[in-house]
Amino acid sequence: MRFCCLSFVLATGLFAAEPPKVPKSPDVKPPGDGTVGKSIDRGVYFLLGNQNKDGSWGTPRNTKGLNIYAPTFHSHYAFRLAVTSLCTSAIIEAGGNTPQTRAALKDSEAYLLEHLPKLRRATADAMYNVWAHGYGLQALVRLRARAKTAKNPDVPRIKRIETVIQTQFERLNRYESVDGGWGYYDFRIGTQKPASSSISFVNGTVLVAFHEAKAAGIEPPAHLVKRALAALKRQHLPDGSFLYGEYLKNSPRRGINRPAGSLGRTQVGNLALRLWGDKRITDKVIVDWLDRLFARNDWLGIGRKRPVPHEAWFQIAGYFYYYGHYYAGMLMDHVPEKERPRLQDHLAATIMKLQEKDGDWWDYPLYDYHRQYGTAMAVMTLQKCLRNTRSKD
Repeated sequence: MRFCCLSFVLATGLFAAEPPKVPKSPDVKPPGDGTVGKSIDRGVYFLLGNQNKDGSWGTPRNTKGLNIYAPTFHSHYAFRLAVTSLCTSAIIEAGGNTPQTRAALKDSEAYLLEHLPKLRRATADAMYNVWAHGYGLQALVRLRARAKTAKNPDVPRIKRIETVIQTQFERLNRYESVDGGWGYYDFRIGTQKPASSSISFVNGTVLVAFHEAKAAGIEPPAHLVKRALAALKRQHLPDGSFLYGEYLKNSPRRGINRPAGSLGRTQVGNLALRLWGDKRITDKVIVDWLDRLFARNDWLGIGRKRPVPHEAWFQIAGYFYYYGHYYAGMLMDHVPEKERPRLQDHLAATIMKLQEKDGDWWDYPLYDYHRQYGTAMAVMTLQKCLRNTRSKD
């Protein structure tokens, strides 16, 4: 009986080191930089037209029957700061140097510099602020680079940005999980040092932001990097998937942890590990998982716009859609040159066909933050699909 069971397991590949076959979609017609650029511009125009008067993006309005748990105003403070950070990064990357973009960035920079240092966790069990600290770092690094390359660099302004960057390192140290890495809920104990489960995609998000800071000459805390990498590696399964969170380590074959359920997480996991020197994330691993993303895009797409989290196949939630493609775009910098055009075309075709009539993108109804974060991520994704760098004027 034992032999029969073992034979079944081996035959079905339940514990195979890698998925048995990497699917690949037929090549798509190259859309061309002109078409991609127009889609990007429509997204940028949407962001410029939907910025709040105080320089931020997003509001707590547009509730629905089932809302994401968001206790106290600090939950929405975190949502708004994370979304504002993403929108700021998108406009820096794709908005050019027009009077409108300069005005928008001036206002959003002022908002981020004032409010990011004030952000804390909402309650003992809700820590959405970790997202704002991670995406805030990316926006601040870009704002610093923009300030340093100006014709007349404003040294005090640059120093202030660098000071706020250090506050974000301090907050991520304060809210680091006892397991290393970060989670956005602590339903275990609610202690001062969070007992939250380390979540793979939060770790990946912050590690990517840390690497951007390091590349800009600002060293993130070494112990946070080391512990987050260890936590992410513990959640990296032999087949290339990533656990949703460490709390699921005893259920590695649960749907959400299998390749289809991991499509939106594996891209950021691969990117983070690659950036921090993990030799296992080879060019082939990156290309294979990008091919899997495009060939089986419906696994993510079936969850897009569904109002209930994790109700889709493989327990996928809608808010993983543009998140997963955003990091797929960042992986284009690591794809072998001969493969890059094909993968860029797939990525651009996937994103452009979903643009809404107002020029925006969204994947999950989240109060009034979803169109803003979806558009910011989509714009930055498409920017990575351009063959040639566009003029910044």
